[in-house]
Amino acid sequence: MSGQGGMVRLAIRRPALTIGAVVTIALVALALLSLVWTPLPPAKMQIIHKLQPPLAFGLLGTDQFGRDIASMLMAGAWNSLSIAVTAVTLGASFGTLLGVTAAARRGVAEALLMRVNDVVFAIPPILSAMMLGALLGTGRWTAIIAIAVFMVPVFARITAGAALQVWSRDYVLAARAAGKGKARITLDHVLPNIANQIIVQVTIQLGLAILTEAGLSFLGLGLAPPAPTWGRMLADAQTYMSAAPWLALVPGLAIAVTVLGFNMLGDGLRDLLDPREGGRA
Repeated sequence: MSGQGGMVRLAIRRPALTIGAVVTIALVALALLSLVWTPLPPAKMQIIHKLQPPLAFGLLGTDQFGRDIASMLMAGAWNSLSIAVTAVTLGASFGTLLGVTAAARRGVAEALLMRVNDVVFAIPPILSAMMLGALLGTGRWTAIIAIAVFMVPVFARITAGAALQVWSRDYVLAARAAGKGKARITLDHVLPNIANQIIVQVTIQLGLAILTEAGLSFLGLGLAPPAPTWGRMLADAQTYMSAAPWLALVPGLAIAVTVLGFNMLGDGLRDLLDPREGGRA
């Protein structure tokens, strides 16, 4: 009972964390459910039922080919989430490695990392995806690599800054005096003490990655048809905005709510895990 009471108090005191967690859990559940069940096959065309409004045929209506919007939305959730999670995982892994390495070595390594970060930041992910698409062709891995490349400097910069603060702490100085090498100090002391910041950043960047993936799909640089994606659903809806506004409204709301949910979850986790807040629940 005390545990349940603590959860209720946490939900009341951290509404952003609660709302973000609910939205994220709902998205993950919807995406996983789509792997085993959707109301109809997402790619199934039924021209006789094309452009049916919500509830007239299916929960959310049909598109210009008679495909069930609810089924496409569910399958698109898995495609968007799987691409975003893979890209952020890759970006966070390489970025964290670069960041802690630069903080440990200092000097030229740190300066070089910052300059490379500046260069990568200057190239928007959409533009980098277009360049990669010309080299690799469109598809899942083009979108993943384009998003991951943009994520690397984000995590590298944040990790380097946080790690530098840890390197100035007394317990790290004591570890160095005891003869520990930089690699061992990084594993034993630096990474555990910056893990909270990395987790918060991963959560926030997941929302940005989903938004970026939707933009790439909108431009035709994401998954190839007939695999449904929220971005392509928006692109296909342009021609039918006046006749069938729900075609754009449904995926647009899905993207907006998902990005908002991840941002709120990240903000809530930051407040909860920030040592300056005391982690009070």
